[in-house]
Amino acid sequence: MIKTVFAATVAALLTFTASATAQFTYAPTSRDDVGLYLGGQFWQPDATGVLGAENPRVDFNLKKQQHIQYFIDVKHPVAALPHLRISTTQLDTSGQTTLTQQFGFSDKTFPVAAKVDASFNVSYIDYTLYYALFDSDKFSFELGFSARDLNGDVTVAGTTKISHDPCNDPNPAPNDPCIDLGNNAISSGTIKTDNINPMLFVATSVALPSTQLNVFAQADFSLLNDHRLSDYQLGFSYDLHKLMRVDLQVTLGYRVVNMAFENLNSLYTDLAFKGAFVGLIAHF
Repeated sequence: MIKTVFAATVAALLTFTASATAQFTYAPTSRDDVGLYLGGQFWQPDATGVLGAENPRVDFNLKKQQHIQYFIDVKHPVAALPHLRISTTQLDTSGQTTLTQQFGFSDKTFPVAAKVDASFNVSYIDYTLYYALFDSDKFSFELGFSARDLNGDVTVAGTTKISHDPCNDPNPAPNDPCIDLGNNAISSGTIKTDNINPMLFVATSVALPSTQLNVFAQADFSLLNDHRLSDYQLGFSYDLHKLMRVDLQVTLGYRVVNMAFENLNSLYTDLAFKGAFVGLIAHF
C-alpha cells in the first residue's frame, strides 16, 4: 500500500512539474503568491503507549508536557520550483512504573518489582519541499515530500542487579555507585534516536463563506516500512486585521503524532501524542 501511494505521489508531482515547466513565466509578485510565513503553536499533548526492547515493551505512564512548536514557510512565484517549509517539533516526556517482569534496555537489565523511570527526549526538524497544486483565497491544496531529521534519546533508569557490593569493595572502580542496596545498584541505559525518514506532506485549507474563518488540515506520513511515523492536525484559523502590513492568523486545532520505532538502535516504541493547540501565523 505504501509503495502504491509513493508511486502515485511521485507520478503526480512529476506531471505537475512538467506542466509547470512548460508554462514557466515570471509574473508580477503579489502577497498571494509570494511571502514569508512565520508560525508557532502552544501544544500540550497526552502521551500514551509503550517502549522498550522488542520484547517486552512497557507502559511507563508518561506525563502530559507543554511544548512550543515553530515553522517558517517561504513561498515564491516561480511555478517550476517547489516552495520550502521548515518546522520543528519537540516531544519531551517522562514517567515511572513498577516492573511486573524482567526488563532489558540498552545494556542494562532491570529485575521484577523494580521501580524504573523513563525519559523520552526526542525532537525533529521537517525539511519540506512542496507544490501548491491549487492556491486561491477560497481553497488551497499542497503536496510534497519531507525529510524528518530525528534527534534525541530515550533513557531508562532504576535498580539493577550487581554481582558485588561496591560499598564493601576495597578497590572500587571510580564510577561504581556506593549505595547500600544489597545486591542492587542504581543504573541507567540510553538509546539515541538520531535518524532521517522520508515523509509524504499534504496540506489543505478551505475558507468558510462570509466569515474570516478557514478550516485547515495538514499531515505527514512515513514512506518507508522501517518505522511507522505520522503527524497530522486539523483546525480552524481566523484572519486578524493587518498589523503594520503583516497579515496575522490565530489558529486552534487538534494534533496527533504517532511514533512507532521498529529496531531503531534496538529501540522499539508504539507511542501517541495527542492534544489541542493554539497558534499564531504571521505573513510578511
